[in-house]
Amino acid sequence: MEVGLTHLIDKGTAAHLGESRTLTAAVQAAAADGQPQPDLSTPEGLQEARSKLTSRPPDPRAVDRIAHAGGRQVPVRVITPREGQARAAYLDIHGGGFYLDSAARGDSRNAVLADALGMAVVSVDYRLAPEHPWPAAPDDCETAASWLLEHAEAVFGTPRLMIGGASAGANLAMTTLLRLRDKGQVQPFAGAVLQFGAYDLSGRSPSGRMYAGEWFIKAYAGQVGDRTNPDVSPLYGDLRGLPPTLLIVGTLDILLEDNLAMAARLSAAGNEVDLRVFPESPHGFTSSPTAMAAAALNGVQSWLASRLDGQ
Repeated sequence: MEVGLTHLIDKGTAAHLGESRTLTAAVQAAAADGQPQPDLSTPEGLQEARSKLTSRPPDPRAVDRIAHAGGRQVPVRVITPREGQARAAYLDIHGGGFYLDSAARGDSRNAVLADALGMAVVSVDYRLAPEHPWPAAPDDCETAASWLLEHAEAVFGTPRLMIGGASAGANLAMTTLLRLRDKGQVQPFAGAVLQFGAYDLSGRSPSGRMYAGEWFIKAYAGQVGDRTNPDVSPLYGDLRGLPPTLLIVGTLDILLEDNLAMAARLSAAGNEVDLRVFPESPHGFTSSPTAMAAAALNGVQSWLASRLDGQ
């Protein structure tokens, strides 16, 4: 399949970003609105980083539930549309370098998505590193996805599913799809939205070497002998048979090359891929109140709507 490519400008600027800022620092700064960042190598510094997360008002419609599947359970946060029955259920996987953030901090974004598209949004509160390293997070995300596969129609009135994630959440969305594909359970997912994901934690590919050795990789997968395991680094997986995928990244993101590589591998495996690269946009840019972020998020809504209308 041909990759749909839009907004690609100045791809070399990602290398400049890699010289001036690490991905770990970018993740922390985005989560804490640019506040000075502590030393993550100490328990006190990690706790301080988590305490610096900017508060966001919860949506009064959000309901906390426990999703059960396959003998496991995980907390999820559910927001349903204000009007009408849900047309689909969307599994949201938050970012934060595998060590920060929560489902609740995505309420405002998920409420907008729920109302704009008439979807139930289910955000998973997966366990965080370094207290819970791999495979805790992908296990939790798979549990949430399996729960939706089993119960979406009974709970939300629709069997149609979507999935999306940002940064570490995009990695986890891909590993979730690969796990489900291997079990023959991926078909109900009509689309995946992946924003500025980290897909090679091994540091062996040209794109992965740009952020190899960062603290979050050690915290999440430092104990893994071979980090080319697709459950850690989905760039190395057999990517055949996956749903249509929208990838979003900015030209100022250290992960630009990683996202270009993932788009190319998805396309080479025969999947439908839409890659959108936004100029002068850093890691996590869709969380900022900018015109570029608004354009990207409007594009996400339009793309998801086209997937829903096409079924």
